[in-house]
Amino acid sequence: MAQLNTWLPRVRAAAARHPQVAEALLGAFVGVASLVSVLVGPRSIPGRSLSPRDVLVAAAAALLITLRHHWPVPVLGVVAAGAAWAVATSGEIYVLTAVSVICAYTVATRTGRTTAWAAGGAAALVVYLAAVVFTGQGWDSSESLEDLGWMGMGVAVGDAVRTRRAYVAAVKDRALRAEQSRDEEARRRVTEERLHIARELHDVVAHHIALISVQSEVASHVLRREPEQAEEALSHVRDAVRTVLEELSTVLNVLRRDDDPAASTEPAPGLARLGGLLDSVAAAGLRVEHRQNGEARPLPSAVDLAAYRIVQESLTNAWRHGGAPIAHLSLGYTRTGLTIAVENRVEPGLAESAGRPTGHGLTGMRERAASVGGTLDAGPGAGGRFAVRAFLPAPDNQGVST
Repeated sequence: MAQLNTWLPRVRAAAARHPQVAEALLGAFVGVASLVSVLVGPRSIPGRSLSPRDVLVAAAAALLITLRHHWPVPVLGVVAAGAAWAVATSGEIYVLTAVSVICAYTVATRTGRTTAWAAGGAAALVVYLAAVVFTGQGWDSSESLEDLGWMGMGVAVGDAVRTRRAYVAAVKDRALRAEQSRDEEARRRVTEERLHIARELHDVVAHHIALISVQSEVASHVLRREPEQAEEALSHVRDAVRTVLEELSTVLNVLRRDDDPAASTEPAPGLARLGGLLDSVAAAGLRVEHRQNGEARPLPSAVDLAAYRIVQESLTNAWRHGGAPIAHLSLGYTRTGLTIAVENRVEPGLAESAGRPTGHGLTGMRERAASVGGTLDAGPGAGGRFAVRAFLPAPDNQGVST
């Protein structure tokens, strides 16, 4: 019994994967069984051999079984007509009875209840009338009523199977929709909660930043004349900064997912690490000719990070798509900001396509430049070169008093 329970699911799975093969095998089995029933069946005639008519009926039965899923109602009609013809010519419907039951079952599983009972009843009535008219059987003979009973059983079983399949499909659909609704509701609540947290964070941070600005101005004005009041103002600034940092830490811990990696304590990269970046690309096979115009000076952290990432992405693209193992990097420090220029030679015929937005690298660099109020242009230049040019605003306020 255990082996049967293991074997049946495998057969069903194989039949579901290859339905045409399964139908052909079932049709072949029915055809062979019909030939065997002629020779050794309960209604067989001793000493009888197979005739061409028996082989023709068996082949027709196999073909109809194979095609019944494509045209269930027409196939049932053909089977009923064939059974009536068999009764009228020889009085034998040994194989067509089984085929008609199988086809009636198929009609019931693939059509509605009304169609199934109407088609099954019409087919059964045709066979019943043929048996009564051409064989001389009585209207209430057991053989005639037996054929009606088999046909009705096929329709009833098929209708029950169709109803169960529809019920199971409806249950699965409801479960799927319920699961989707739960997921959507959870996402909606998470979004609403994050918006609520963002609003609270904005209120808290804006309040304390305004307080820091006011107290800083107070401290700068009274620093020389009233040191005690300046110290008190700076104390308020320290308290406000500590409160903002605590609020930010709390909110970030709430928003961070369980599977997010631990926050790194390493400072954000900047142009101070440019030497290490050039060494890494040189080790990868790209030589960079670096030129600097103007005196390097500290940049705002956001500008410094954006500049480093733009240079990093530009050199990476030059290494991947360059036609020569050399690139030119130029950094220019001015009183208004920082200019970045990266040029490299590309493969012949690729200069035009290199600037098309086929990837996310150029888009990401433009977004980084725009995030700090800068601009970035990238595209083919003269001599088969590809150039990336960016300007990041960073006014030099050194020596300017408030």
